[in-house]
Amino acid sequence: MPADELAAGKRNVRRHECRVTSPQPYLWSSVSTMSAANGAPAMPQSVLAVRRLVVAYGDRLAVDGVSFDVQPSEIFGLLGPNGAGKTSTLSAVEGLLRPRSGSVTVGGVDVQRDSGRAKALIGAQLQASSFQPELTIEEIVRLYAGLYGVPLSRRDVLGRIRYIGLGDQAGKRFKSLSGGQQQRLSLLIAVIHRPILLLLDEPTAGLDPQSRRQLWDRIEQLRADGSSIVLTTHSMEEAQSVCSRVAIIDRGRLLALDTPAGLIRQHRDDPRVRQAAYGEITLEDVFIGLTGSAIRD
Repeated sequence: MPADELAAGKRNVRRHECRVTSPQPYLWSSVSTMSAANGAPAMPQSVLAVRRLVVAYGDRLAVDGVSFDVQPSEIFGLLGPNGAGKTSTLSAVEGLLRPRSGSVTVGGVDVQRDSGRAKALIGAQLQASSFQPELTIEEIVRLYAGLYGVPLSRRDVLGRIRYIGLGDQAGKRFKSLSGGQQQRLSLLIAVIHRPILLLLDEPTAGLDPQSRRQLWDRIEQLRADGSSIVLTTHSMEEAQSVCSRVAIIDRGRLLALDTPAGLIRQHRDDPRVRQAAYGEITLEDVFIGLTGSAIRD
């Protein structure tokens, strides 16, 4: 692998840099196993606890006193219009932004006070993957496994690639992959160090229905194996189908938090929601009723 590509790869993961030992032989592991392997304390009731989080850019509050918990084996949807504070919230959870006040703990570890341990417990998949285009799938997996300190034999690497349905394309360059293939590879890299919390920023944006379904199959397998997942999406139908609970935020404030069915039940008689509805009330109707119908840039 060329030295410049290796250096670029190191830069890409520097923000998540951590050392993990005693890897499991399979791609997905239980939360209890991952927690012990990553040096976290005994798993608390909440995998993620956000308390009165405030994030500001100068005088502008991007996140204004948001609090929520994410439980083990939960898919938690963070929903909001453009500019609502979703990305700032995820960045604070990941430790990339220092909040003005409030706290974030992952697996009982304070993200600000013990950022190294906390980052070892978090995996993140961004909407746009930034892998080196000339590297092959196998080279990318081997590179990131090494950078995260996860020793994998070639057999292990190929086994993980097969698991995401790309076993016959391990030698294919990243630039030649379809959008769905890139997202599946990105998901594999996000969990290569066996995090207990996975952050997904619009994971299915731009994917066709087949690729979207395949990606959700992988995400659901992660959840079934014990991972907790926080995701953002602009698809209310998707959120209603796959999320255990959802939080709706707007202008930095938490407007509502419950199961999709619970939110529909609570707000079905709200005049704003009924005005937005065409027939049976959906999560999208609740979302538009609470946040407004104006288009946000």
